[in-house]
Amino acid sequence: MGIFSKEKGEKELAVIFDIGSSSIGGAVFEVQKGGIPKIIYSIREPIIFEDKIDSERFLFLTIKALKEVVSKISTTGIGKPSKISCVLSSPWYASQTRTIKLEKNVPFVFTPKLADELIDKEISFFEEEHMAKFVDTDKKIRIIEFKNMKTILNGYSTSDPFDKKTKKIEMVVFISMSAEQILKKIENAILSHFNFIDIKFSSFAMASFTVSRDMFVQQEDFLLVDIAGEVTDISMIKKDILCNSISFPLGRNFMIRKVASELSCDLGEAKSLISLYKDGHATEAVEKKLEPVINKLKTEWLKAFQESLVNISDDISIPATIFITVDQELTDFFSEIIKTEQFNQYTLTESEFRIIFLNAQILHGVTSFKDDVNRDPFIIIESIYLNRFIC
Repeated sequence: MGIFSKEKGEKELAVIFDIGSSSIGGAVFEVQKGGIPKIIYSIREPIIFEDKIDSERFLFLTIKALKEVVSKISTTGIGKPSKISCVLSSPWYASQTRTIKLEKNVPFVFTPKLADELIDKEISFFEEEHMAKFVDTDKKIRIIEFKNMKTILNGYSTSDPFDKKTKKIEMVVFISMSAEQILKKIENAILSHFNFIDIKFSSFAMASFTVSRDMFVQQEDFLLVDIAGEVTDISMIKKDILCNSISFPLGRNFMIRKVASELSCDLGEAKSLISLYKDGHATEAVEKKLEPVINKLKTEWLKAFQESLVNISDDISIPATIFITVDQELTDFFSEIIKTEQFNQYTLTESEFRIIFLNAQILHGVTSFKDDVNRDPFIIIESIYLNRFIC
């Protein structure tokens, strides 16, 4: 267990591991029942990315980075955690919002037992439909999340549905799952330093949806966009319900790989060149070489984004408000792409996009911090969610 210890009267501690596609985050926070969490330690370790993505190699490098984070947290001496949670981002889980329906000609009583039966059946359907997603694993999967977002009896939404008579039931539920092989590797990495039995798993989609919904209560329709290292995830929220999610395999790293390929340089040099160009510090010669490549990358990402919105919309209008999570240094880059005239003329949008980056500034005040702990927006979002719903 490293050097964790807990004295009588100390605050309850929880540990988060943020499992992404470009880095692994980790944090320790003080659980505050009915209040805001206090983050007392935060760390982030990059996942080594390579010219080509091989699924087994990618998983190996992810677990390697996780082990580094686990090791560093376990030796802080901060205290013994009562909860350990992992929040997964794409591509480490699959999720879907589903509507469970039951209708009869005569009234019947909606009981917890009936709800459980309907839910178990829906989970089985979900597992069967998504089994093919994990073709590179041993095919065993585990449900990591089940959230009932809305229950409707005879056409009316209710927060207290049980033991009431009805002819028609609808339950809007969110289910997420991951491959057993992936979860076991994550658990083993954590258990190598923590003697812990029950490690909870959640999805970043549900965490970011819940926090955005609760922070911006007047905004019942919005998009959530998570631009990660290897993947961009889009979730559409309508009437405070996470309706649909979709991903495309273009994140930050695709730009670095393309620049390296086009300019015949290594990945490290490509990353530096992009940084110089973005900050306006590139030489005129470098800027001349990079500009057409960068413009091509912007167009490619935007096209994938637009196609994803067509697929996610299901012929309904796209919300105008977008909440985006992305590394701080790339906010201007992606904001510029999304705000282009071409995108604002997109026919399915309700109006011109209003873009809000869920960064440390926007999230200020919803958590507290010890001293100079790093203000990591992903960790902030996850600590708020876990403090309220898991801890």
